[in-house]
Amino acid sequence: MSDSSGSNLKGALIALVGFGLFATHDVIVKTLGATYAPFQIIFFSVLLSFPIVMLMLMRDTTSDTLIPRHPWWTALRTGSAVVTGMCVFYAFATLPLAQVYAIIFAMPLLITVLSVPILGERVGLHRWGAVAVGLAGVLVVIRPGTAELNLGHLAALTGACTGSLVSIIVRKIGHAERNQVLLLYPMMANFAVMASIMPFVYRPMEFEHLALIGAMACLASVAGLLMIRAYKAADAAIVAPMQYSQMVWAALYGTLIFGESTDRLTWIGAGIIIASGLYIVLRESLGGRSNSTPVLRTRSRADTGTTPRISALFRMSGRTPPRRN
Repeated sequence: MSDSSGSNLKGALIALVGFGLFATHDVIVKTLGATYAPFQIIFFSVLLSFPIVMLMLMRDTTSDTLIPRHPWWTALRTGSAVVTGMCVFYAFATLPLAQVYAIIFAMPLLITVLSVPILGERVGLHRWGAVAVGLAGVLVVIRPGTAELNLGHLAALTGACTGSLVSIIVRKIGHAERNQVLLLYPMMANFAVMASIMPFVYRPMEFEHLALIGAMACLASVAGLLMIRAYKAADAAIVAPMQYSQMVWAALYGTLIFGESTDRLTWIGAGIIIASGLYIVLRESLGGRSNSTPVLRTRSRADTGTTPRISALFRMSGRTPPRRN
């Protein structure tokens, strides 16, 4: 086995572990969502994540202010991250895990669409076709007109859209904006917004539930660090598709913990979405197919503003991601 192949295998395995931890994080979100409003879960999640973020920022020797260089893009990204967090947490609380993941997996398709007006990316017929097929897969999952739709489905779709917007804005301004701004603004905004809503939704929390939120913060941080190692070890085209392993975790956790069953149409729709996303990754990874590789350079999941974003942590770790993988 060549050094390159061995490194790619190592990166893929590390990414699988990282996404497994992210899936465990989402199980806790769903568990707590049966008792508490998403606003309260997000508030305490951000609160307990701050110490971890402060430790990470203490290692950043960059001397600068927290005034963003791109205030309007930063404001749009921050607001989108807050909306993403509320929507995704609500979706996990109200929908089967597999359905939420299947819908969120449409993010590469939406990032491809948004890359045209925001990044000036030129998307060819093949990638447009993949987007169309993938969005058809979303319709298979939610089955409008044949299955009962609720606010959870709308929340998941909205979270996928706003999460894609967050990712594409980071791709636009991330090279110029400071790590501190990318890390702190969404978390501070989440804290402020959720604190203003808390008086209307607050329910006293048992110590065990606070401990679960602490576990969420730790799981997300450890998973983020693992993703950094994965991207340092392997090509992005190898690491990025590992996120789809969360469908396996969703089926496993959904069955064992929540008594959920994943029906055939959900698997078919998820398969269509995943195949489309993989095709886009393939097209971006081939030389000359994409100028900015917006999907490949999206380091991980939707940014909910509750934990540090992996792309910012990646840059703080001392290595700049390559322009094209």
